Amino acid sequence: MNDDFYRIKLLPPYVFAEVEELKAKARAAGRDVTDFGLGNPDQPTPPSIVDKLCLAARDGANHRYQPSKGIRPVREAIARWYARRFGVEIDPEGEAVATIGSKEGIGHLMLGIIGPGDRVVVPAPSYPVHIYGVLIAGGVPVYYGIGPGRDHLGEIQRALRGVTGPRPKGLVICFPHNPTTAVEERPFYEKIVELARDEKLWVIHDLAYADLCFDGHRSTSILQIEGARGLAVEFFTVSKSFNMPGWRLGFCVGNRRLCAALARVKTYLDYGIFAPIQIAGAEALDSPDAVVTQVRETYRTRRDALCAGLARAGWDVPPPRATMFAWARIPDRLGMRSMEFARFLLDEADVAVAPGAGFGPGGDDFVRFGLVEDVQRTEAATVRIGRALASRR
Repeated sequence: MNDDFYRIKLLPPYVFAEVEELKAKARAAGRDVTDFGLGNPDQPTPPSIVDKLCLAARDGANHRYQPSKGIRPVREAIARWYARRFGVEIDPEGEAVATIGSKEGIGHLMLGIIGPGDRVVVPAPSYPVHIYGVLIAGGVPVYYGIGPGRDHLGEIQRALRGVTGPRPKGLVICFPHNPTTAVEERPFYEKIVELARDEKLWVIHDLAYADLCFDGHRSTSILQIEGARGLAVEFFTVSKSFNMPGWRLGFCVGNRRLCAALARVKTYLDYGIFAPIQIAGAEALDSPDAVVTQVRETYRTRRDALCAGLARAGWDVPPPRATMFAWARIPDRLGMRSMEFARFLLDEADVAVAPGAGFGPGGDDFVRFGLVEDVQRTEAATVRIGRALASRR
């Protein structure tokens, strides 16, 4: 048989799988591993949302196939959320598509708008679908550097200047950013819309961490910018704001042509999300602000515990201004890359982290901590990390 699978060959070995295997072996040996490796919220979904799911699941009418772009009530709920959160009016019929999480939506949008050889400007390091969604669709990623304190507009402009041949068709941005935790303010988005108009670029903004901002930072929707609706879409998800990662419910909102392209691809590839999940998702989007405030405060206290503990351990990791992660540069004196360092922390400190190499170019000098362990376990883990680092002085 011919096992020359074109798209599979584009995908490198998944380094996170190696960490998962090592972690499983450690736990099988009876070791208590503190797991910062996955960005998997550990807190329960708010009870009002769960109750809504249960009620809707008891109605047999909700067990049927659903529209691929989502039921009208959930699209109306995302429109209400945008109006309340950003002052942006969304047409739930033509400017909103419900997706099976933002990852599926971004991947299917790439399949809808990218053809063989089309270039898309993407951040590096990056949440994997930003890069591999382009590759799977037959496109070519053009990388720009990203991280706290960097001039992201300048990085994007440099990437565009370096392109020879056909001009890029799209630009992916993600702020607050996974994995680097970088953030941007409104003037950046104004310049991006101007740049995209001049360069004839579609813009795809991943806004998954819109609500997880600290120290006075407030995220911006690109749709708040005049002219953005003519060239941009934005993805949001209930996963992080409402502790609903396993529910798999996200949204694409904005430009009608891009939303229509995504909806058309989805009609061929899925029958939509289980209706009770969408109904409960609408309940989440309409929740009082206090629900999200509590989630955000949980991550802020964990962030503070982690960064303070690492500082005591002799490892300076600046507290991130957003997301549920900390992006930590590996101490130079160790001379390790990210996979070796991840193994070191697991072997010497019973701590699992995500190797930066798994996030693409520019990531191998870093590891990512997910703020998914409580304060007590986090503080205990930093003590063990301190001992491990001291053993290599």
